[in-house]
Amino acid sequence: MTGATLTEVMAELAALEDPKVRAVNEKHGDDHGVNLGKLRALAKRLRTQQDLARRLWETGDTAARLLALLVCRPKAFERDELDGMLREARPPKVHDWLVNYVVKKNPHAEELRLAWTADPDPVVASAGWALTTERVAKKPEGLDLAALLDVVEAEMKDAPDRLQWAMNHCLAQIGIEHAEHRARALDIGERLEVLKDYPTSPGCTSPYAPVWITEMVRRTGK
Repeated sequence: MTGATLTEVMAELAALEDPKVRAVNEKHGDDHGVNLGKLRALAKRLRTQQDLARRLWETGDTAARLLALLVCRPKAFERDELDGMLREARPPKVHDWLVNYVVKKNPHAEELRLAWTADPDPVVASAGWALTTERVAKKPEGLDLAALLDVVEAEMKDAPDRLQWAMNHCLAQIGIEHAEHRARALDIGERLEVLKDYPTSPGCTSPYAPVWITEMVRRTGK
């Protein structure tokens, strides 16, 4: 389907709309009704089309934006373009896919990480923390992990939900990946008790940092 027009693709997305899927998604703040498996199948047929991706994004439609993130070329976006996209990406799934599927693969990721982490908008800041978590796990050289723990200790407890979740993930990742900081990460998690009572499905690991760290260390033998 290379060369598909925006009108054709939007018609396909409209045909995939399912009221039951929309009802479930809206409970999580995502205003679309397209099954993600079907969305990925459509993206696979379309293949990479950067111009189409930009047009899909410009519609402002959540399903279209998710599709855009699957058919774009992550390295083709400029820094300011990604910054603007993130500030528009309020639905959680769009925000998550933009950060994980596009920004992490873009050459401006580190510059954006630094800018976003310090942003006063907590949703934007959460993207910065997500990129920091990626570095903690994969490229920690140059990061001041003790200073990151200082910020988590001081700010996570009272942070808005999405920022709190991202900071908690960073806390857990530091504890999992860096044995020299593990005791402090566990202590911070135990004292702050963030997500301690978060409902967890059977077979899944709790996002409560002390449990998360302990379980992942056990599994990986780190």
